[in-house]
Parts: sequence; structure tokens; C-alpha cells
Amino acid sequence: MSDTPTLLQRRARLLGPNMTTFYSDPVHIVRGKGAWLWDADGNRYLDCYNNVPHVGHAHPKVVDAITRQAATLNTHTRYLHEGILDYAERLTGTMDHDLDTMIMVCTGSEANDIALRMGRAMTGKIGIICSDNTYHGNTDLVSHMSAKRTPIGGPVDWVKKVPSPDTLSPLGGSAEAQAQAFADEIQRAIDELEAAGHGFGTLILDPFFANEGFPDLPQGFLDPTVAVVRRAGGIIIADEVQPGFGRTGRHFWGHQRIGLAPDIVTMGKPMGNGHPVAAVVTRPEIMTEFRTRFGYFNTFGGNPVSAAAAMAVLEVLEEEKLVDNARDTGDYALGLLKELDHPMIADVRGAGMFLGVEFAKDGDTEAAAPFCAKLVDEMRNRGVLLHSVGRYYHGIKIRPPMCFDRAQADMLAETLDAALKAMPV
Repeated sequence: MSDTPTLLQRRARLLGPNMTTFYSDPVHIVRGKGAWLWDADGNRYLDCYNNVPHVGHAHPKVVDAITRQAATLNTHTRYLHEGILDYAERLTGTMDHDLDTMIMVCTGSEANDIALRMGRAMTGKIGIICSDNTYHGNTDLVSHMSAKRTPIGGPVDWVKKVPSPDTLSPLGGSAEAQAQAFADEIQRAIDELEAAGHGFGTLILDPFFANEGFPDLPQGFLDPTVAVVRRAGGIIIADEVQPGFGRTGRHFWGHQRIGLAPDIVTMGKPMGNGHPVAAVVTRPEIMTEFRTRFGYFNTFGGNPVSAAAAMAVLEVLEEEKLVDNARDTGDYALGLLKELDHPMIADVRGAGMFLGVEFAKDGDTEAAAPFCAKLVDEMRNRGVLLHSVGRYYHGIKIRPPMCFDRAQADMLAETLDAALKAMPV
């Protein structure tokens, strides 16, 4: 049986204080398969949140690829091996816009750190723009983009955060005005960076705006923003850690879904189905400039085991038609969620295996945050794992493995309906 208090004490002693956990009663997970998880007491949970096991927990093909390669060879890229080259060809084959060179690393944080340095190498300018409700990782450089925690020393003036798009409170006052209003905010930030002497180098964004609450935005929404950035000579990074690898159902990448042609694409968590692997994909001239300026090397990035794990994920996505499944099952699940009836539901939206419900109390989204936190715990206690999202954590984020099926969607909707009915408003 699980002894949660003892485990938490050991974590604090051995790993340090303030180690984050999900749920007021943390789950002690011991096994996973597909979209299911089991705790130390034998309880089964439907995993509707964890995007790391992209093709399902403990997928046998990925496990076999890792095992066979680890039993054969694992080394770094200063020796030659074909695995990383085969993977680079397969991965970049899913992209357009001359995005056909790649650096493999271990985490999305590293990927975004490199991408930002690529932007500086290409433009010679250090100014960065991001949204004001985003997250792109944990390195010192990338941490300055975080919306939730300010690094020691306070905000830096070479990073400008612009208001993020929103469904319930759109920039410019309406959905029709929002695209131009967002571009206007980008222009204002560019002007401020130039006036301060930093210059504008790079815009980094998640093209699905996942941490911002994934507002419902049409294809072409970013066209006015792209025009502003191109006019200023800037570089655009698409952070695909969350929407990438087919998660949104009808496109393999989030930037394809919204109609964006980025200069650099980053990816991480889902890429190796739990194996620590990430990557940066860009155009050859950007890669050449970066490697000339920085001489970058990563001991573990692109090792044969990581390349094998990542290749297996791409193969499973294709063989099991999981992008099609994300579309079809995602549409089905979204339809079920839209049938939910509760006075605090303000909106239900999403795409593919990326869905959510936004709550408001008497029209106030911030006031709904305590309700949402209790709902997340209630769902955990009923055997469904999901989590909160949004500026005030006032919505729930549903992001199951790509193998999620209709029966599991039924369970999700039925459990959520029961949880909502059991909670006081």
C-alpha cells in the first residue's frame, strides 16, 4: 500500500522542498498501459492529462526500440551513427518551409534555449517577445519568458510580454478584431525594444497558445503578426512541445493548423514517449549561422537510444493512424463535453486530443479558480486525471495519450458530469 505522508517526507528531504505534485492527495503511480495508470493500491485511473506518453504508456514498440538499441550501442554524436540521420529525414519530412535541418537535445527547455540563441545569431539583436501567460521551459534564458515566476533579479527589459489572445475576453474587444489587436501589441513591443537599444530579434509562441488556455483562433490569425515581425527583420519560433506530433487531430503540427510559416520549430515531451528527447528544426542558413557562432554540442542529444525511441513514436503514429484517431475521437469527445450542463461553464473548446472547459463565476473567470481546483481533485478521486489551465487556472485541460478511444471519452464525460453535479456552485 502507498504511504503518501512518508513518501512526501522523503521527497522533501532528498529532493528539496516545494517539489510540485498534482492534486491535494498526490497519486503514487506504479504502472501504466495505454491511457491507463495504476497506483500502489491497485486503483486504476484514466489518464486525460499526461502528454508525455504520446502514443500510450509503455507502448511495446517504443519499449522494444529503446531496449534493442541500448543493448547494441549508445554514444554521442561525435561518433557517426545513422539513427539520428534517419530520424532527421523522417521528422523534417513532416514539415514545409525549408525546415529540414535538426539538432536533437534532451528537453524542451534546451530546445527553446537553442532556438532563442539561433534568433540572436541571425539578427544580432537580443530582444525577445512572448505572450504574458506562457511557459517555455527552465533554463536561465527561457525562464525569463515564464508568466508565473519572475527569476531572481526581476524582469529583464530585453523581454517584452504581450497580452495573449483570449476567447471570452478577446483583444480589441471582439473575435474579429483580435488578430490585428495582437499584431498591434507585437508592434508596440518591437518599438519598445528598439528604443531601449536591445533591438528586436525573436518572437516565440506556442501556435496553439496551450498554456494561455488554447483560445479558438482561425487559420490565418497570425498573418498580421507575421507581417509585423517580417517588417522588423525578426525570427519566429513555434514551440510545438504541446500541440505537435498530430495532437490537434487534423494537422501534424500546430503551426500548420494556424497557417504559420515559422523560422524555427521546437519540440520535446511527446517526442520519445517518455524517453528524454527533444529537438530544434530550422532552415539550413539559420543552422549554419548558429553552429558557426556557438559551436554547440550536447553529449546526450541525438544519442542512438534517443533516436530509436523518437523514430518508434513516428512509426506508431503512422501504423496505428493515431492522428486520425485524435481527429475522430477528439471530435466525439468534444461533442460530449459540449452537452455538459453547469451554470459555471463559460466555454468548451479544443481540437483533437487537446480539449478543455473554461469556467466563470457570475462572468468572472478569476473567481472560478477555486471551483476549478476542487473539480480537478474531485475528478482524481473519481479515477480520471486532468488538470487546470488558463490565466487564473480557471479551466480544465484534457490532453490524453493519442490512443484514447470512444469508450474512454464516454467515461471522461460521464465522470465529469457526475463530478459537476456533486459540487456546490
